[in-house]
Amino acid sequence: MIARLSFGFASPVGGIANMLSHDFIRHALIAGTSIAALSGLVGYFVVLRGQVFAGDALSHVAYTGALAALAAGIDLRVGLFAATITVSVVLGLLAGKNTAADDVVIGTTFAWVLGLGVLFLAIYTSHSSKTNSTANVHVLFGSVFGISASTATTATAVAIALIIILAVIARPLLFATLDPAVAAARGVPVRTLGIIFLALVGASAAEATQVVGALLLVGLLAVPAAAAQLLSNRPWRALAFAAALAVAAVWLGIALAYAAPRLPPSFTIMLVATLEYAAAAVLRASASRRTRSS
Repeated sequence: MIARLSFGFASPVGGIANMLSHDFIRHALIAGTSIAALSGLVGYFVVLRGQVFAGDALSHVAYTGALAALAAGIDLRVGLFAATITVSVVLGLLAGKNTAADDVVIGTTFAWVLGLGVLFLAIYTSHSSKTNSTANVHVLFGSVFGISASTATTATAVAIALIIILAVIARPLLFATLDPAVAAARGVPVRTLGIIFLALVGASAAEATQVVGALLLVGLLAVPAAAAQLLSNRPWRALAFAAALAVAAVWLGIALAYAAPRLPPSFTIMLVATLEYAAAAVLRASASRRTRSS
């Protein structure tokens, strides 16, 4: 087992050096790091605002958008971003005066978009899948080891741009999240911030799909952020924890998938993220017991 975890070398250092010698691993780490950091930061606000269900709905939107692009014969990333951002903005507009769309609106949109996904899947499998028969599986479950150098560069640039936008709106967004009524009274554009944030969630969902796939992207958005909330009640510290935990999940998940080739990287990334949440829950429970006893 130790030899396996060392990637067949006498020491873990040699195994890591060998792992990093592969182009596909470097591309996966470059793209995965930026996308994970973005997912952790955006995911913290998703959890804090109680919009995890919206994130789950966007996972199916991402699948539908990617299939629409594939059926049209264009780059699936165009469909990913167009669909997730458009639907996110629509959800924000349908929310009305509320800070977030309710479950009925999200569920209705979810069902409608999923129906479109079935239509595009039928079109793609009957007309276009012969040219790229694995694309459907890659959209569902991710293909982080298949990311090219140009894709990694593009994904990193997009992630950095989205992180900058989030940094600009982070303080008023936090205010509007914690106390929307007071924030509105103080002149904070609560509804506009909600729409902008949902657009960021949509773009983040499109980014995360490239790493863990449409089915699991909500895990990368929500699980590290939920663990961060257990570790700290201070928003800015928890925000940093969320990004760090998401990046750690991607790094360790990629390393585990390389060490055990039979395990898909999407599974190992989610495994690490789940273990992070479990560890955070144990630490939180232990801290609570110590506080009560003292």
